[in-house]
Amino acid sequence: MNFKILNHTLHVIALLAALLPGAAQAAQDDTPQHPSGTSNSTHATRTALPIKPLDSIVAVVNDDVITRHDLDERYDRAVQQLKTRNIPLPSRAVLEKQLLERMINDRIQLQFASQTGIRVDGPTLDRALNRIAAQNNMNLEQFRTALAKEGMAFNKFRDDIRDEIILQRLREREVDSKINITEAEVDAYLENQAKQGQEDEYNIAHILIRIPEAATTEQIQQQRARAQKVLDELRKGADFAQLSASYSDASNALEGGNMGWRRGSQLPTLFADALARMQPGQISDIIRSSNGFHILKLIDKRGQNAKMVVQQTHVRHILIKTNELVSEDDARNRLLQIRERLLNGAKFEDMARQYSDDSSAAKGGDLGWVSPGETVPEFERAMNALKPGEISQPVQTPFGLHLIQVLARRDQDVTKERQRLLARQALRERKIEEAQQEWLRQLRDSAYVEYRNAE
Repeated sequence: MNFKILNHTLHVIALLAALLPGAAQAAQDDTPQHPSGTSNSTHATRTALPIKPLDSIVAVVNDDVITRHDLDERYDRAVQQLKTRNIPLPSRAVLEKQLLERMINDRIQLQFASQTGIRVDGPTLDRALNRIAAQNNMNLEQFRTALAKEGMAFNKFRDDIRDEIILQRLREREVDSKINITEAEVDAYLENQAKQGQEDEYNIAHILIRIPEAATTEQIQQQRARAQKVLDELRKGADFAQLSASYSDASNALEGGNMGWRRGSQLPTLFADALARMQPGQISDIIRSSNGFHILKLIDKRGQNAKMVVQQTHVRHILIKTNELVSEDDARNRLLQIRERLLNGAKFEDMARQYSDDSSAAKGGDLGWVSPGETVPEFERAMNALKPGEISQPVQTPFGLHLIQVLARRDQDVTKERQRLLARQALRERKIEEAQQEWLRQLRDSAYVEYRNAE
């Protein structure tokens, strides 16, 4: 829902105390004066303001700190999120503990990303914000206004999105990119599925009580007791989403632990075996894994329809990537000039070989037959709007700007291709989920974390 120590040095931070802003001057200015120039000491005593700390530290994370203000701000956002989802609120102390753990994990990861050179430049961030606004059917200014009405500062939202992009890039680099699925694994998976018959899909929610790496027997027993307490409350009818928000160490705890629809093969074998014996609405027993103790709720169950016919598009494109030397305006102008030449008789494949920054340039920009979902949404929307033979205006995607030409369309039975694609996705998701959990645990255990009084 990661990092070694930052290069800057953590100075000793003492709790700061001061009068409220302007209080000292106000007390002086507002104190009545006797004609002799002496002040009214009784009034001065009455108007004196107490000294209070401006902020406090709730956790030290390597060479960084999380302050009470940071935690309060995160708490307010979480409460709003839970209310929006109609999830009953845990007590403030319980929710703050959950949020602080997530903030610590995020801070560790962001520190590691910074140390290892992951950056998000301004243009990339601006493109992401524009995409988010477009997904909400707004331009950026309208989206900024909508955020303000919700009580969120645009600069804070911008920083949050920057962090999300950094975390995504970090996990892709450290975990996702190292996952490899072989054709032999896909063959074995499909063979196993054929033996088992049609695969079921499960809509599930999940609570994780994590076990630290190299945990002692006492720590394991404590976490098991904690999981048993959660299970007992669930058996008595407690709300699963509320207990997820209160106790779960999973990344989706504040979403009620909901994992959505998953094929059995996408899940760890321990989960799939337990779910196969459950009926919708049931809660599992405690499931022990290397990461901790799990509790599952089966929300719904359905069979998977294997046959699939889709409309495929034979498409080709010319891509101009943007970077420090090529701005979006530069790329757009170059593509408009290329488009003009194409309309005047130039061959698309020649222009692609000469100008396209994509690996398909050697094939004249030809991407072959494309099924729905195989390209990014911006590309697919523009492609679907074209008639065969038509050439698009410049289209912006996360990869850069494109000219797109549709060559033909067809209805195609992609059952076998889809089976292999789904098999590969299932195997990959299973490996990624397990690898990310292990990677995050190792990263957390290697970090220095000190808790301070959160009051």
